[in-house]
Amino acid sequence: MRRPRKRPYGEPHPELDLTRALGGVRRETGRSGRSFTVRTVRAEKTYTCPGCNGTIQVGVSHVVAWSEDHLFGAEAALAERRHWHSGCWSQARHR
Repeated sequence: MRRPRKRPYGEPHPELDLTRALGGVRRETGRSGRSFTVRTVRAEKTYTCPGCNGTIQVGVSHVVAWSEDHLFGAEAALAERRHWHSGCWSQARHR
């Protein structure tokens, strides 16, 4: 059995990758001031990007985003999440 490598005394702790620790989920604010929960995922089926109406093919890394302030609560917001090309999402946030 292999022993785990211990950090030598005095060596600094490695910096925490918060995005990785949160499972890739992050919070972003759009230009309108609305807050969104955003996650980068790989497509398991095809989706239509609302930014360009193009197709997101299976296996392509893209962004899933949903509003945090939905009139009918968190479950309704999650049900209305949308799959965006990463570039389309970035452009939409800055418009």
